[in-house]
Amino acid sequence: MLSMQGKNAVIFGVANKRSIAWAIAQRLSDAGAKLALTYQNERMKAEAHDLITSLPSAQAFQCDVSSDAEIDSFYAQLKQHFNQLDAVVHSVAYAPAEDMKGDFLNTSREGFRMAHDISVYSLIAVTRAAAPLMPNGGSVITLSYFGAEKVVPGYNVMGVAKASLEATVRYLANSVGPKAIRVNAISAGPIKTLAARGVGDLGLMMKNHAEHAPLKRNVEPREVGDTALFLASELATGITGETIYVDCGYNIMGF
Repeated sequence: MLSMQGKNAVIFGVANKRSIAWAIAQRLSDAGAKLALTYQNERMKAEAHDLITSLPSAQAFQCDVSSDAEIDSFYAQLKQHFNQLDAVVHSVAYAPAEDMKGDFLNTSREGFRMAHDISVYSLIAVTRAAAPLMPNGGSVITLSYFGAEKVVPGYNVMGVAKASLEATVRYLANSVGPKAIRVNAISAGPIKTLAARGVGDLGLMMKNHAEHAPLKRNVEPREVGDTALFLASELATGITGETIYVDCGYNIMGF
């Protein structure tokens, strides 16, 4: 097991026990990291708060990443708890349901804006705010999906947002590289999360994935957590600007 003893990490996007952010939090906590985990708003607090505080050395904070004021307020609180920050995990994505389930041609202007603001720009915002707390460098990790590069029916505007997210990872990696801050994305296979319910026929997607992936199964949240732990650790100090697939090999297949 990799050790994160003496390391501090922030994880954005804990919704419930099925969220990828929670799987990552568990793995980092098991490795000894002190954690600050965020939930979006009061509505999400009921389930997320108790979950977060069940982890040793974990604290819960509210932070809506679509608000610069909330991001600034959160990091101001964080500075009082942590002398420095070693890792940031950005596990946040959203697009209006009607813009994901309908015909892509009918994507609304507001739906397009919202998907990119919440799913993409927020990575820039939380990284910019974290950088001053990373005087010795650190790791920023975000979550992507194969729909960023291939058409996945029912994924629609979120696929375009994930493509933008992966490009943002590369530009951010170049921007903060001189500060020894690394930025990478994990492209996970389909997992039954709260966010995934907004995708067309998730059951069919997962069935197809299991049938065609070389490992003949779907990825487990724990496996995504393990990869995040690796990227946050000292073993990954030479890796930045990358999109790492954790999808049982699905992305390598032609059909």
